[in-house]
Amino acid sequence: MPFPVLFGMSAAFGLAVWGAVAWQYIWPALKERPSPENLKPILLLHAFRFLGLAFVVPGVVSPQLPAAFAQPVAYGDFISAVLALLALTTLGTNAGTVAALVFNSFGTADLLFGFYQGSRISLPDTPGLLGAGYFILAAYVPLLLITHGLAFRLLLRTKAVGRFRSKLSTTC
Repeated sequence: MPFPVLFGMSAAFGLAVWGAVAWQYIWPALKERPSPENLKPILLLHAFRFLGLAFVVPGVVSPQLPAAFAQPVAYGDFISAVLALLALTTLGTNAGTVAALVFNSFGTADLLFGFYQGSRISLPDTPGLLGAGYFILAAYVPLLLITHGLAFRLLLRTKAVGRFRSKLSTTC
């Protein structure tokens, strides 16, 4: 089977399986927790996004992996991890709500930009460039995308976001 098909199947299965796990186990547990406690597990998970730095570590990925893909993916993930930790440390305050929104927006955009960059350089057509990084894209990134969706859902349900939105509308 061609590598692009295998890559696509891996990403699709990752999304499907993590979606099922989220539907059955993660969302029911999170929605019962009080806000902002419900965001803590997601923020802790995303604090591990420093693992994206593996895309610039020699030996983990092929030296031929284009820097145009590897560097934005690596440093975007690292920034996402820092933003997740910042949101975690300020959770429960207005600044924490803003930090969580910034983290979630930036983190989601970072992952989507990585997919865009990967398709731009025809990453699925060049097996071996990802090396061990393949497992980050096939198993970890789908979990991150699912949990970003859950975080947006939780943030939109909170009173803090409603207060933040009303403050914005009165200042504009």
